[in-house]
Amino acid sequence: MNNDKLRHSPNDLSRRERQIMEAIYLKGKASVAEVIDCLHDAPGYSSVRKILQILEEKGHVRHTQQGQHYIYIPTQPRNAAARSAMKKVLDTFFGGNVENAVLTLISEAEVDLTDEDIARLTSLIDAAKSAERPES
Repeated sequence: MNNDKLRHSPNDLSRRERQIMEAIYLKGKASVAEVIDCLHDAPGYSSVRKILQILEEKGHVRHTQQGQHYIYIPTQPRNAAARSAMKKVLDTFFGGNVENAVLTLISEAEVDLTDEDIARLTSLIDAAKSAERPES
């Protein structure tokens, strides 16, 4: 496969591809049957195998062979994929504005921040501010 075609952006994934990636991240590595076991509304074996092949072509997973079965493994750590997805969401929906993104997250009615949550977020913001200060 041509390496120019490899993409590691989680933003180019369909809903079903994201579900399958979630199953693989949950298990660490998985066969087609193990992926199917993780999905609530799983398509057939052949469909899952084809989606895994597509994910491999896109560069999101690779496989090893164990006996007659392929075992699929993510090509990048979950946190790297999450950062990439978050950056895309931030750029797409908030024009890169972190403040608006955070405001949207914390202003939702379903979000119930505890005092501990607020203290932890405040600490993270303070640490980010300190890291951005230029050395004198």
